[in-house]
Amino acid sequence: MKKLGLIALCLSLVFLAWCSKSEIVWKDAVASGQTIAVDYVGKLVSGDVFDSSIEAEAKKSKNYSTQREYKPLEFTVGAGQMIPGFDKGVVGMKVGETKTVTIKPEDAYGPKDPQAIISVPMSQFSGLNQEIKVGMTFYNQMQQPATVVGFTGAKKESVLLDTNHPLAGETLIFEITVKAIK
Repeated sequence: MKKLGLIALCLSLVFLAWCSKSEIVWKDAVASGQTIAVDYVGKLVSGDVFDSSIEAEAKKSKNYSTQREYKPLEFTVGAGQMIPGFDKGVVGMKVGETKTVTIKPEDAYGPKDPQAIISVPMSQFSGLNQEIKVGMTFYNQMQQPATVVGFTGAKKESVLLDTNHPLAGETLIFEITVKAIK
């Protein structure tokens, strides 16, 4: 009987050790609610880099800015600070791990919405000191972009502005490296 009790005690200790080891592994992996820091390179399907936290990668793109500080991005997983696909993509990763995540428009900035192309009278732009051209981007008071996509009328009476997010309708590819779990 003593042997059976000793065996049960040993098995219990092994089980507890396994459970605590499993818990440690869980804490080392990214989970919802944790604040993490990541380096990332965001690309379109074409391979064009649209954003990066790494300056050397950003310099390869047309979006490089000397005004920006390039450093790991910190955010709380699952708090709505990131697009849903990015949030989902980091869950389970460990510090030092690099992963490529492909995010469909539905889990990024959504599909392009034809209703988001609006017509604005040319008179609204009368204070500009330059000619309005297709491709120009304007920002509203909330710093949301609207890109000129065309004009209406023979005399360009109105400007057609696309107020979709610039990455709406795009499949995004991120190479993500977890730098820290805080």
